[in-house]
Amino acid sequence: MVTKKLIQFALAAGVAAAASGCAMAGPGLVSGGLYTGYKHGAGAGPAKSGAKTGEACAMSILGLVALGDASVETAKKEGGISTVATVDNQQFGILGIYANTCTVVKGE
Repeated sequence: MVTKKLIQFALAAGVAAAASGCAMAGPGLVSGGLYTGYKHGAGAGPAKSGAKTGEACAMSILGLVALGDASVETAKKEGGISTVATVDNQQFGILGIYANTCTVVKGE
């Protein structure tokens, strides 16, 4: 009897956690319970053009495991950028199961 109730409770808690959007990555300015997908500006620098682009990402699974490096420095390195023109972020998440955030740097 106790085991059955414990399993039901664990199942209910798991469903509630998944429905609450546990898997989040990034600033979390807006979040959808079923789906999140948006871009937003994060900054600007002194470069006059955005001829080069670099991207760095981090991700989360079920809010239990989070991996990656979404830093501006890593995005600059990936794009071979020394002077930044713009920094943007992209957010994606689905059902609280998987989420990622990417920093996109443009510059020279």
